[in-house]
Amino acid sequence: MDQRLATETILIVEDEPKTASLVALYLEREGFKTVHAADGQRALGLARQYTPCFVILDLMLPQLDGWEVCRELRRFSDVPILILSAREDEFDRVMGLSLGADDYVVKPFSPRELVARVKAIRRRVRLQLTRAPTVYTHGELVLEPEKRKVTRGGKAINLTPSEYVLLQ
Repeated sequence: MDQRLATETILIVEDEPKTASLVALYLEREGFKTVHAADGQRALGLARQYTPCFVILDLMLPQLDGWEVCRELRRFSDVPILILSAREDEFDRVMGLSLGADDYVVKPFSPRELVARVKAIRRRVRLQLTRAPTVYTHGELVLEPEKRKVTRGGKAINLTPSEYVLLQ
């Protein structure tokens, strides 16, 4: 498979054919390749096969619901996930985000807004990946500010917040 296509493939997990086709149409207009799964089991298989750059996930699916698909995806991937669902309760939105989804859009939806959200999330993910982590070293001493971690000779050093600030 062409590596560029592999990084630009979006997995659409939606059991309603018209909705899946509409989402695919708008994404493909923007240059993305799409693959479609109509049930949760197939979605997990395609996620492993294609390693998509993004997943759009319905919650009410046959065989394996979207909640379980989201949980399972998070066990083996950090792919961005946008839940697209008719379930509009606050509880459902919070649950989806708590399980690891990056965004939650309620049906009916604007396809253009959906594409804009996909692009925005992908932009943030790319920025995070391109930022090199800052690490300071002095001899055997290593300070990792993003993790607030200090090691010496590979062994963790526990510091109070004040000691950490002074060292930094």
